[in-house]
Amino acid sequence: MKLVRFIYNEKENYGVLIENKRILSLSALSSSIPKKLEKLISQNHQVIKEVEKIIREARKKHSESVIYNLDEVTLLAPIAFPPKIICLGLNYYDHAAEARAEIPSEPVIFMKPHTTITGPNQPIVKPSFVKQLDYEAELVIVIGKKGKNIPVERAGEYIFGYTIMNDVSARDVQFKDKQWTRGKSFDTFAPIGPCITTANQIGNPNDLRIQAWVNGELRQNSSTKNMVFNVYQIVHHLSRVMTLEPCDIIATGTPAGVGAFMKPPKFLQDGDKIEIKIENIGTLQNEVIEK
Repeated sequence: MKLVRFIYNEKENYGVLIENKRILSLSALSSSIPKKLEKLISQNHQVIKEVEKIIREARKKHSESVIYNLDEVTLLAPIAFPPKIICLGLNYYDHAAEARAEIPSEPVIFMKPHTTITGPNQPIVKPSFVKQLDYEAELVIVIGKKGKNIPVERAGEYIFGYTIMNDVSARDVQFKDKQWTRGKSFDTFAPIGPCITTANQIGNPNDLRIQAWVNGELRQNSSTKNMVFNVYQIVHHLSRVMTLEPCDIIATGTPAGVGAFMKPPKFLQDGDKIEIKIENIGTLQNEVIEK
């Protein structure tokens, strides 16, 4: 399933994408389905088969009253207030190479506040004093089950699904500080979406095509198979440090092609449009607005 949060007639709902062009509202479909997407996620894999059955029955009945066209709704970030936004740096071999950085022996971790979250087609706000704004296409793990000290071989049991993040970065701030928190923590610096693809539908998360375009120019073109630590290893390592909780999101790093390491560098400007596409998830689109 591809799950989305959206607004229709000024009311928040969530549902499942059908043929990537229509939405079947789950929150309005059955009393047995949780009213909030976050609650559904917290039930993890046990609820997915039940929801899939309800969807099949609804489509047989042609329940048009709970099916909306994409142009009738406003898509929201699939998770608005994650308990934690955990990010990895230097987790692609090709990105570490372009940055002339050593391959880390353990995951390099930092965190972003939930105020960085914004949704599909929403603006990325560039403060006027930020001169080196950059993009980072990233696969995101969505945790569905509480866990600590999770073995690599069981990590998949704790993953509800996957989405996309643009780990927007103010490089001038980041490089000045010599650490990443401030430069990656501005409001709207974590667009996510457009949906959460459940783990049973993603295919192999460690071999997905990941791409990014700026104003139609292909900038990043790689695969998650180039990650230093794969998604299961990431969950294992993080759970040794902190308890993972339902709706935690984990951004797994970015491949080569960020603006900072191009020759010459290509930073984002007011009006630039960024598209990030990951296989079996979809495309996340946002525009930069300077304020």
